Amino acid sequence: MSKILVIGACGQIGTELTAALRLKYGQDQVLAADVRPLADTPFDSPPYVQLNFMDKMELRTLVLKEKIGVVYHLAAMLSASGEKQPLVAWDLNMKGLLNVLDIAKSDQLKVFWPSSIAVFGPTGPKAFSPQHAITEPTTAYGISKVAGELWCRYYFDQYGVDVRSIRYPGLISYAALPGGGTTDYAVDIFHQALKYRQYTSFIKAHTALPMMYMADAVRATLELMDARAEKLTVRTGYNVHALSFTPEQLAMEIERHLPTFKMFYKPDSRQLIADSWPTSVDDRHARNDWGWQPEYDLSAMVTDMLTHLKQKLQYTGA
Repeated sequence: MSKILVIGACGQIGTELTAALRLKYGQDQVLAADVRPLADTPFDSPPYVQLNFMDKMELRTLVLKEKIGVVYHLAAMLSASGEKQPLVAWDLNMKGLLNVLDIAKSDQLKVFWPSSIAVFGPTGPKAFSPQHAITEPTTAYGISKVAGELWCRYYFDQYGVDVRSIRYPGLISYAALPGGGTTDYAVDIFHQALKYRQYTSFIKAHTALPMMYMADAVRATLELMDARAEKLTVRTGYNVHALSFTPEQLAMEIERHLPTFKMFYKPDSRQLIADSWPTSVDDRHARNDWGWQPEYDLSAMVTDMLTHLKQKLQYTGA
């Protein structure tokens, strides 16, 4: 049986997706890879390899040596971080993907690559943005994701590479710290609420954005990768919808558990990024093609996040 390689395994998605893949396929069948040395990773046990995925020869040598058949390429520079170093973000996000796709072409690999709601821009529909909406992003991250989607479709159309993708909304996880994304306020708020009983949002109170709990995101990824190829009608990135809420709505839900919690607002440059994105997306293609259905609503997500973070970080207090 060929192995699975997870590139960017130490990131927000990679941490939990690697664990889910190992639970499903077995510890030894899933090779975690990242730029960090093993001592600086969230993994308690191997297999793990320190990898420079920007080096195509190093990556292909690993693929052949480990008999890799499936690659989850998750490594990327996110939206807010990418605006600070746009050309670095472009190089990292695009060269890494093209290395993976070209190796997948030569070695018949199946590939998962995450896209994002960042592909949308201010010219697209705000509510229930359709699968085939205008994609004119205004961020370096979004530009790289649009280009990446087109390259994925190109490699599928021209070379038959079985590459699949999801346009993730903002992802909320207790297993990893915020990673430099515009929607990361919805992760950081939980840590600050438990530790300090207050949070200052860099997004305005009434700015609604699409969100998803990580448990749903991981399940969506596994379900898409398990779907029969002939059922898939989208080879760019599937819209998936789960939650849509504002910072104010999230704060009110947290207050139900932590009555002394206080929310403050100090919007910064990330507000402009948030304003360019839709408030929700239409995911009927994902629902029709591979049966996508979210499980967590806002209340269930907040309850689960607080419960796990209290246990993990040993936060106390009322």
